[in-house]
Amino acid sequence: MNNKWTRILIMLLVVGAFTYFILNLDKGETIGLGEKAPDFQLEDLDGKLQSLSDYDGQVVVVNFFATWCGPCVDEAPELEAFEQEYGVEVKLLIIDLGETRDRVKKFVEKHNTSSTYLFDYKMDIKDQFGVTGQPETFIIDKEGIIREHYKGPLTKDDLYNLVKSY
Repeated sequence: MNNKWTRILIMLLVVGAFTYFILNLDKGETIGLGEKAPDFQLEDLDGKLQSLSDYDGQVVVVNFFATWCGPCVDEAPELEAFEQEYGVEVKLLIIDLGETRDRVKKFVEKHNTSSTYLFDYKMDIKDQFGVTGQPETFIIDKEGIIREHYKGPLTKDDLYNLVKSY
């Protein structure tokens, strides 16, 4: 009789753990093309808070990045070239995934970039956008709708071709 209750208890624990795992597998809601981009508020290199909504009415490029990511490093000069040529028309926000401010400042100095870097320390913005790697880039139109999602590094011309119709 004792063995029977032990087996039942173990089975209930296994079923409960499995159910908990399934229900919590994807806690964050991700967004897709044609949907409103979630507003966020993140610190920049100077510790000032910046929001996506600060750029309402503008086309915004949101690029997810990490300094240790080889393709991100390769892409950096292309993003800077895009920023220099189209930065008045299109806002470029580069979101670093979980690194320290000092590490990113060193990267910015080394690569002589003027782009806006923001910090997703908790990586919750990454989760909201459904980012699975880096670099990943989102094009958000003037109404705040996600129009493009590109995985992998982009050239200045690639990026321009993605934004030119928005």
